Order: sequence, then structure tokens, then C-alpha cells
Amino acid sequence: MSERHITYDPIYNTVDRDDFDSLIEVDRYADRTDAFDGIIAATVDHFWDPTDVRYVDFQSEPIDLTEETIMPRDFCIELNTSVADKLDEQQKIRLANQNTRFVLSSILHGEQGALSLSASLTQILRDPGAMEYAANQTREEARHVTGFANYIATRWGTPLRSGKTLQGLMNEIVRSGAVYKKLVGMQMLIEGLAMGAFATIQRDTRDPLLRRVVQFTMSDEAFHHKFGKIWADRTIPQLTEEEHEHVEAWAAEAFQILLFNLINAEQKQDIYEEFGLDWHWVRGAILEAFTEEDRRRDMTDNTNIFRVLIKTLLKSGIITDRTRHVYQAWVDMDELAGEDDEVAGADIAALAMEELKVINSGRQKMGVRYRMN
Repeated sequence: MSERHITYDPIYNTVDRDDFDSLIEVDRYADRTDAFDGIIAATVDHFWDPTDVRYVDFQSEPIDLTEETIMPRDFCIELNTSVADKLDEQQKIRLANQNTRFVLSSILHGEQGALSLSASLTQILRDPGAMEYAANQTREEARHVTGFANYIATRWGTPLRSGKTLQGLMNEIVRSGAVYKKLVGMQMLIEGLAMGAFATIQRDTRDPLLRRVVQFTMSDEAFHHKFGKIWADRTIPQLTEEEHEHVEAWAAEAFQILLFNLINAEQKQDIYEEFGLDWHWVRGAILEAFTEEDRRRDMTDNTNIFRVLIKTLLKSGIITDRTRHVYQAWVDMDELAGEDDEVAGADIAALAMEELKVINSGRQKMGVRYRMN
């Protein structure tokens, strides 16, 4: 079975990446879906510019990272283990902030993955409406890269390297010719993780600058999630049993890889070296302090990144009895099924959009005055 052809709605049909001739066929231009017109038109409502101080002033909120933590200390799992016994107060603060740096660097790399993924879709989607949406998302992901790169530069100078787990998954979905891997992998798995992380950071961060960057990013991401949801609504019910099993099994495998490897000690060993900590020992300390039951309890938080991911897959119709046990081991699937379809942080995104409308309205008025003069 050819993975690239697991699609049923023509708005997600593709051509070969090198088949440009198919994109300039005269009949193609009029064969345009209106399925994405709403989210394309809404772009103006959540426009923001991370290089414009009217949106984000990266010099406005200085923080002394030797005295303050950007996130609460319990956000750094290591400080809730015997690792803390080996560190003095200043080292604890630094480890907490380095952990936040790792998380935000992972988000930055994820945004770059989303940028590259969206750009790759513009090369293969045949429908002009779908292609326009992908081009639109590419632009929005580019400003997220700029926003988080600027934030990290302001607080630390440079980001940390991507963990191998995230890097490997992004390589697979960006390079894949299978549209389902691109949309399930990025729009659902990675975007789902991101929305959960953003909701947690926005709620708990002590840094107003980070909260602002995250809020504006969420106003974009809420729409990106909808693109994948439209694909799921139009495609999943039409799949053959074999195709559904194929998509479902890949999603379950990717979930387990992320669950057990995304933020484990091996991914952060470069950080531990600074403190003279062996990552194998740190991993053991974490496993000793936190049981599977602790992880299940964490997943009752509706912003937990893996709970958000599971809910995204469940509400998209990807999970059936074949793989339900994979997720049931961590969350109450019946409870999730009874929740509404809103992705975590949708309320935050809506509030951010209201603020952006005010800022953008002011910009437009200034532009009118400039043109009149």
C-alpha cells in the first residue's frame, strides 16, 4: 500500500514534489476548495510581528537569572528528586532556568519543524485553497521561530540543541511523502504537545515577556490545529480498515516514543554536565522519585502535554479499540471522550486575538494618517 495515497477528500490530494507541471495545468486554478477560507481570512485578526515593540518589547522585562526562576521550581522535575541534594541554592536556580531553556529550545525547534513542514505542503498540495492555507501557516510559523529565537537570545543568548527524539520525529514527517504523516505528525502530535506546553507556560511563568510571546503564538496555533482537524473529519471516516489500522498504529508508536523519550534525562545530558551530574544517575533518581502512578496523576491536568496529545488523537477519530489500551494506561479515556473538542489553551488564544485586534487597529489608523500626509 502506498502511504502517500491515504486520502479521500480531493482538497488534500497531492502531486509529486518535483511535478511542477501539474501545478500550472489551466484547469487546476479554478478547482479550489472553500474549506479553509474562514481560517485564511481570520489571519488578519491574529497578525503579530515579533520584531515590532508594539507587540513584544524584548527589552522591557529584564530578569536576573541568577536570582529568579522563569518557571516555578517544580517545573524542573530534577529538583523534586535527590538531584537537589547535590546542588547549592544558586545551582538549583540555574538548573531550573536551564531546564526552561531546554523546553523553550525544543519549542523553537518544533516551530522550525512546523515551518519546514508547512513549506513542504505548499510544494505538493494540488488544491489552490489548501496550498494557500499551507503558505499562510508557513508565514505564521516563521514568526514563531523569530519570536522564540528572540526570547531565548534575550534571556540566554543561544538555544540548546534539539533532543534526538524530537529531531528524529520531525525529520520523518517533514521528509515523508505521506500526507497523513505530515498532518497527524505535525498538526496533531507536535501541535498538540505545543498547545499543552503553551497553556502550562502561560499559566505558570513568572516572566511577563514569555507569557506575551506564548499568548500571541497560541492565537496562531489554535488555527493550525483546525487544519489537521478538517483533514481528520473528512478523511478518517472514509478509511478502509487496513488504512485506519496503518494510521492508528503509526500514531500510537509516535505517541509512545514521545511519552518515554521527549524530555527524559538522556535528552538533557548536556545540561547535567555543567553541574557534574551523570545523566544515567539523574535518570535513576527521577525513576526512584516518580512512579507511573505519579505520571498518571500529572495527566489529570488538562494542560498536561500528553493528555492534550491523547485528546487530539481521540477527538480526531484516530484511536479505536485496537490501540485504546496504549492510552488508557495513562488517562481515563471515557472522561476524555466526554470533554468538549476545544484544544487546550483555546480560551487564551481567543483573549490574545482580542488584544491583537486592538493593536492592529491602531496600526491601520497610523497607516491611513501616513498615506494622507
